[in-house]
Amino acid sequence: MKIAVMGSGGVGGYFGGRLAAAGEEVHFIARRAHLQAMRENGLQIYSPSGDVLVNPVNATDDPASIGPVDVVLFAPKLYDVESTAALCKPLVGPETAVISLLNGLDSEDRMTPILGVDHVCGGVAQIGSSIEAPGVIRHVSAGFASIQFGELPSGTSPRLERFLAACEAAGFDAFLRDDIRYAIWQKFIFLAPFAGICCLVRSPAGVVRDNPATRDLLREAIQEAASLARAEGHAFPDDHVDNVMKMIDGQTGVQKPSMLFDLEKGNRIEVEALNGLIARMSAAKGLDAPVNRVIAAALAPYVEGPPTT
Repeated sequence: MKIAVMGSGGVGGYFGGRLAAAGEEVHFIARRAHLQAMRENGLQIYSPSGDVLVNPVNATDDPASIGPVDVVLFAPKLYDVESTAALCKPLVGPETAVISLLNGLDSEDRMTPILGVDHVCGGVAQIGSSIEAPGVIRHVSAGFASIQFGELPSGTSPRLERFLAACEAAGFDAFLRDDIRYAIWQKFIFLAPFAGICCLVRSPAGVVRDNPATRDLLREAIQEAASLARAEGHAFPDDHVDNVMKMIDGQTGVQKPSMLFDLEKGNRIEVEALNGLIARMSAAKGLDAPVNRVIAAALAPYVEGPPTT
């Protein structure tokens, strides 16, 4: 398959690199030092699941030079959805599937007016990875690297079945879902509270979950997200919060959400589209979400990067 990776960071770089190493025609769209390093040294992936070097690598900052593709893996930050979707237009042919792998709830809805309802597909990425250095992706958790995807509003298709086969041949877990909206909420209930609390404490999973006070705070934040999901019509079971906590307990202690990596590096952070969204949507439903509201408020000075005085 001909695949373009729009956003070649920890998510797009990892899965795109695996697909390229398996023989698929993968084109990476990147910028600045990351692009230069990929062109000069290839794309390097260090992972407990096995290291990968893709060299030479198809890397560019000009999507128009690639032309239409079968699949676009769409993996920028939530604050760049519209501008990045516009850059995808030269990649989209009559049958192209653009699979969103972002963290929030509404990226697909924001992409659709730009790229068309027939092209935007829902997706979920679950992985602990980041750009360690230009041209280098570091994956830190063995067994925690998978993607899910499906047509919107629901269903499967031959084009996504072909992509599923390519993912399976590349050796990572992939799932074609006919209920992708449920899967997106499932990740959001875990990811938004986990990212928010880790950033609030400036610490990885092990510190947050092992301290009784922060563990209780994390659980409360997850409960708020689960209550919102049910209010939005998604039938999550009564023990879902327990299951999310078990999943967090199963991660390595050094696991960090991508938002914490961004906070530590002084980059913009996605808190408004994660914890802020929980607070706003909960208020609209007549629910209270005090923990997520406080997370969003406490991190608000860092939304655009480190605050200046």
